[in-house]
Amino acid sequence: MATQSEKLAQSLEVLETLCKGGRTAIQSKDLTRTHRERLLAAGLLQEVMKGWYICTRPDPAGGESTSWYVSYWGFCAEYLSVRFGEDWCLSPEQSLLLQAGNRTIPQQLIVRSSRGSNSLVSLPYETTLLPVRSAFPQKSDQTVLDGLRVYSIAAALIAVSPDFFRSHETDARATLAQVTSASEILPPLLERGQTTIAGRLAGAFKNIKRMRVSEDIIKAMQTVGHDVRINDPFSNEFTATLPPSPSRPHVNRLRLMWMDMREDVIAHFPPAPDHPIDIPAYMRSVEETYVTDAYHSLSIEGYQVSKELIERIRLNEWAPDENVTDLRERNAMAAKGYWQAFQRVQMSLRRVLDGENPGPVAEEDHGDWYRELFAPSVSAGIVKAADLAGYRNGPVFIRQSRYVPPRSEAVRDLMPTFFNLLAEETNASVRVVMGHFVFVNIHPYMDGNGRIGRFLMNLMHAAGGYPWVVIPVERRGEYMEALETASIVGDVVPLSRFLAGLVSGMESGRVV
Repeated sequence: MATQSEKLAQSLEVLETLCKGGRTAIQSKDLTRTHRERLLAAGLLQEVMKGWYICTRPDPAGGESTSWYVSYWGFCAEYLSVRFGEDWCLSPEQSLLLQAGNRTIPQQLIVRSSRGSNSLVSLPYETTLLPVRSAFPQKSDQTVLDGLRVYSIAAALIAVSPDFFRSHETDARATLAQVTSASEILPPLLERGQTTIAGRLAGAFKNIKRMRVSEDIIKAMQTVGHDVRINDPFSNEFTATLPPSPSRPHVNRLRLMWMDMREDVIAHFPPAPDHPIDIPAYMRSVEETYVTDAYHSLSIEGYQVSKELIERIRLNEWAPDENVTDLRERNAMAAKGYWQAFQRVQMSLRRVLDGENPGPVAEEDHGDWYRELFAPSVSAGIVKAADLAGYRNGPVFIRQSRYVPPRSEAVRDLMPTFFNLLAEETNASVRVVMGHFVFVNIHPYMDGNGRIGRFLMNLMHAAGGYPWVVIPVERRGEYMEALETASIVGDVVPLSRFLAGLVSGMESGRVV
């Protein structure tokens, strides 16, 4: 007779066969009752709604939302295709968000279909799906992103409400910048005589300084006898400069987000000190902070380390114990990697204190920080050597966050843009806050993004004459919430205030 573990292995084999090819949504009919109950009991299957499941991992903490957020977009694509076939499309607003590179999990996903029920479908963690019975664009005005049927950019810009331009200014501008000619927008406006929408879009294109597109919309509508008045739907003037030719939407979105947030940072973060830096004294203070810094930064990431262990590794008085448990070895290797990375960061720090632009220094050196961070884990066989190759080649998710980092293909475009923005930025406080936030927002590596992001933040602190700052693990919740607010809502003020408070505490001599 098969043991319980053998029975579970049989059920797991069935599940793995179902999930081959990246399948996310599992229906009741795909599994026998016996297999389904075993997998649910083992925490390898999670019910989304009656008759529908997703694959998951056992969660010792309980109440973990990450498995759902990881599966969200794939599940919705598969569920909607099963329910409606090709007779559906996401709302124009959600279509623009996705095409701008904003993959944040919405609280409510609105779907248009001629077979929509107009009834809410409850999903895990207070997310909902609303299939609205409504017309949606013909196939020539649709595109498919990762299995999700969405409006084309032009069709969505025509269909969205005016509120979208005010509530999602960065995403709206990022997608507007993809339109190269008024001819992409004009046919339906002319055919339907949509003068109000034409005036709104002409105003929107004028706002982002795409004057030719704006003028061509007005002239074409007037030529056929329509009276069109320009109406800027945005709530503020656009002062940044976008590239003359369209770049990828996620790149435009990053540039726009930086420009949009920088004034809030400046308003809520102390100006850079105007006194000269005593470089030897600064370097000594950083070295003296190491044990505290390592303890808190590693603890924030969930590693269980002691200050004693960190100090022993720093003094090279620690060696792996043959009898040590896997978990303890993983924690120790993380601490050893942090020490090696910290030493490499100090070399970058010296370059910045000597007057080099911190943007290029960070671009040139952060890969070395990453490799040092995980080199001991590779030597111990905990991490694969291939994982040190560089930026990630697959999706990554942030635990318990509705924010979804950009796809791996986008990372290759975003990182050079990010470092260019750092190099071009003239305000020290913006380099600190936006440098940290944007790095962890992009999440370029499979692991270690928080630690490297804090190294980067402190490199920018040094460049501006601010002290090296330690984020206490006791304030992890406040810290993560501030990052979440910046990522989900686009409000960087809480993060700016949080980091500014730490800087003020260090400057006043308070112990973290």
